[in-house]
Amino acid sequence: MNWSQYAVIITGLFAILNPIGAIPVFLDLTTDQDESERKRTAMITSIAVALILMLSAWLGDSILSFFGISIDAFRVGGGILILLMAVDMMHARPSRAKRTDEEHEEAQDKDSVAIVPLAIPLLAGPGAISTVILDAHTLGGVTERIVLTLIIVGMAGTVWLALYLATPISAWLGKTGKNILVRLMGLILMAIAVEFIVTGTKAMWG
Repeated sequence: MNWSQYAVIITGLFAILNPIGAIPVFLDLTTDQDESERKRTAMITSIAVALILMLSAWLGDSILSFFGISIDAFRVGGGILILLMAVDMMHARPSRAKRTDEEHEEAQDKDSVAIVPLAIPLLAGPGAISTVILDAHTLGGVTERIVLTLIIVGMAGTVWLALYLATPISAWLGKTGKNILVRLMGLILMAIAVEFIVTGTKAMWG
């Protein structure tokens, strides 16, 4: 692995976590919380995101082996899932692969929304978990996975910062600015998804 490949991993993970796109949902679900409670929710959410993705990075291969799923089949399946998410992002709309309207309505009645639905499935959802498992498999070595773990911690820190500053970021970007960023992230995800699908298909049928 060289630094350009790590840069691709960082960019892809940031795009699929999409912390900027999560800000409106975060503000909506924490509307009844005061500032200190909202900051605590942001911290718990970011910690949960880090733990979920780190477990995926270190245990993903074992889980796939347990269910008898080849990494190439998983790469194609994950690529399709990410592609569907990317299409929704290109239209600047919430992806139902991350959450449904029913889940959102149910979350309104919960006392704590930090872990469910904010951490999972909104941020560290199926797409992010799939991406981390595939990245970890590609890296292979222990040292490289440690670097991936550090990247995950950094991305969780980015999630915390985005949610911590959710109100000023939302006011500064406005709806148009947020939609532009979400569409840009969707374009990056679409390219990643196509790469996953093509690579997995070639390995399976080549």
